[in-house]
Amino acid sequence: MANDRRRLIGRVTSAKMAKTVVVEIERRKTHRVYKKVIKSTKKVYAHDESDAIEVGSVVQVVESKPLSKTKRWVVEQVLETPGGRVLQPITGDVVVEPEAPAANEEAAT
Repeated sequence: MANDRRRLIGRVTSAKMAKTVVVEIERRKTHRVYKKVIKSTKKVYAHDESDAIEVGSVVQVVESKPLSKTKRWVVEQVLETPGGRVLQPITGDVVVEPEAPAANEEAAT
């Protein structure tokens, strides 16, 4: 990645327009008071030059200059097809927090 453009991963929900797909980006966030995981989604319009991406595909989109009134993203690559076939491994910053040992285990030692 040679530039500082934002890149997001989402699922294609509509491909009815010419050279445009609707990508739904889902964020999961823990509520700060209730500690429940909340899903929030955002729909973006992305340019698809090949016009061959199917509904249900997982794609990576990158922000670009305004291409139309609502289209500000371009499909960079298809990560997974609708049948579940992974075309490329999904890479990125993954933060894994180690689990705290249970109180019973500390008392036993």
